Amino acid sequence: MKTDLSPIDVSQAIRAALLTGDKRAKVMRTRALVRSWRRGELASAFTVGMPDAPSWPERLQVLPPARMPRRGKGGSERNRIALWHSLAHIEFVAIDLALDIVGRFGAQMGEVFIADFLAVAADEAMHFALIERHLATMGAQYGDLPVHDGLWQAASDTAHDAGARLAIVPMVLEARGLDVTPATLERVRGLGDSRGAKILERILDDEIRHVRAGSTHFAAWCAKNAKSPEDHWKMLVKRHFRGSVKPPFNDSARLAAGLSRDLYGAIA
Repeated sequence: MKTDLSPIDVSQAIRAALLTGDKRAKVMRTRALVRSWRRGELASAFTVGMPDAPSWPERLQVLPPARMPRRGKGGSERNRIALWHSLAHIEFVAIDLALDIVGRFGAQMGEVFIADFLAVAADEAMHFALIERHLATMGAQYGDLPVHDGLWQAASDTAHDAGARLAIVPMVLEARGLDVTPATLERVRGLGDSRGAKILERILDDEIRHVRAGSTHFAAWCAKNAKSPEDHWKMLVKRHFRGSVKPPFNDSARLAAGLSRDLYGAIA
């Protein structure tokens, strides 16, 4: 039975999860709100706004991207920890990105959009938990090393526009994950880390679905707003992406995610 303090609609539950800084509590709260949504326990209503930024663990040292220490590529334990810590941060921020896109744009985008990106949030929470457990086998945990806020900056830059958010976060940033994960997977396999390889295989499979959700809803948003998906995506990337879309590309994974070579090849 719900108490007076329990969230009664999906926006309240999402805001509460975004403002949860403790890493394990954020995972648990995200999973709980997705379960509640699927059971019909949360109203499909948006009565509260989303915070400008989510809460992160207090001990987390957040640096500007340019001040981040370079990560070594060798097989030392220190380099392994640095690799998995960076992956943990990507997945932790991805929880907030998936929650925020629903809380910020769910009212205008509709029920399928809400369900798709809450599913993404649940996946990202699971990915983070898997990586955290893997870090623990190395005697480390999330928060041991500094991180940057570049991923969340992309959310801040596109907080005003559902189309821009879809164009940049799933269709550029997450799509880049499809490109780089296979090389990381081979590196991890080469180090004899079979458990880590299985985690990355799972993440790669899930990320294809996440990018496909982004490209599908971006196309729907463009149709609703009388925009050409190809032309509008290119314009939004040039306007909002702080970087360049560059090869090598995982063309097969991108195609499975709904991104054709003609789309991203034109601005690479």
